[in-house]
Amino acid sequence: MNLKNTRLHILREAADLTATAKTGVSLHCHTEHSREMLDFVPHYAEKLPIISTFWRKEQVKYLEKEGRAIDFSTSYWSPPLTAQNVYDIEKAQINSTGLAAIVSITDHDSIDGTVHVNAKAEASRAPISLEWTVPFDYGFFHVGVHNLPKDRAVEITKALLDVTFVKENHTDAKLTEVFAMLNDLPEVLVILNHPLWDIEIVGKERHEALLKEFVKRHGRWIHAFEINGFRSWSENKAVIEMAEALGIPIATGGDRHGCKPNTVINLTNADTFEEFVNEIRVEKRSEVVLMPEYEQPLHSRQLQSFSEILSHYPDFVDGRQRWFDRVFFDTGDGNGVRNLASHGWKLGGPKWLRAAIWTLGFLGSPKMRPFFRIARKKQDRVPRDVAKTKFEIPDLEEISRTIPQESAS
Repeated sequence: MNLKNTRLHILREAADLTATAKTGVSLHCHTEHSREMLDFVPHYAEKLPIISTFWRKEQVKYLEKEGRAIDFSTSYWSPPLTAQNVYDIEKAQINSTGLAAIVSITDHDSIDGTVHVNAKAEASRAPISLEWTVPFDYGFFHVGVHNLPKDRAVEITKALLDVTFVKENHTDAKLTEVFAMLNDLPEVLVILNHPLWDIEIVGKERHEALLKEFVKRHGRWIHAFEINGFRSWSENKAVIEMAEALGIPIATGGDRHGCKPNTVINLTNADTFEEFVNEIRVEKRSEVVLMPEYEQPLHSRQLQSFSEILSHYPDFVDGRQRWFDRVFFDTGDGNGVRNLASHGWKLGGPKWLRAAIWTLGFLGSPKMRPFFRIARKKQDRVPRDVAKTKFEIPDLEEISRTIPQESAS
């Protein structure tokens, strides 16, 4: 292994980590306060075998009935668990390794869940954070903004969301202004989440060109790149290599939306989140661990998460128990965006959709994992010995010149 800024551990089984660190840090968790947009549905529904046939039929039926195509631009779903549920699950996993726990929840463009947890837990171990949607040129990026000062959290969040949702603010000048404001707060940590994921669905080459341009213009404000628990090993490895080329540390982000804890965490000897931030921002070093679950085939884990998201939870409060209580859609009837249950869904939609959901649950079950393991690409197999893993550092000198070493601290 030839990494300068990051020390990487890969666990094959549960282990006591007290000889390695004092504290585990779980970053990038989603709760019921996240609005997960559904505008990607047509893209994937057209590609899935069998489901694509039913999808095209539903499109025709909807067009004939409503006189217009199905519009997913304002539709969204929310994860099943409360912020407190997520915090407790993450804390329990870290404590099981013998470490003290810090958990930073990052809902999409919302601090509501973290404010609730922060008020009940020790503040330095439950920071106020969010995953900020940053519009940029023809796409957007997700940026983890961690540990907002409590007395200014609402004010700062409004400034961030004014950039996200006010089109007139989609300028480099405004983005620079807000990034600089965050950077002036020494306790705040800014992480570029899953940087190589083509989340905008613009194509791999266009996304990578967009990423390089974003880092050229705004990389000076980014304190770390994220390796993500729900992205493949080959993609995460490429992120590590890019970060090393730019002299930027790595942070982890589990990106959990279901009921299982994050599969990647940071390790530190810090006692507080502020001390952990100093390691990343000033000392420019990090120590991360891939938990045993990360080694499981990614597609299998994704399907398991989908199954959890689409499950029925009878112990939840009314309005959150069924998956169609947690999916929101505007039919154009003048009542705005409402959950599917309020549109008359009682059993979970048409039979084909219920069958598809059952199929997702079956494919995501542990008994199907051996099939996914066989089908997994060689480059996506998590290495057994990180010390023997060869990282190939790309030449990014043109970009690295735009990231002054002192600017991020």
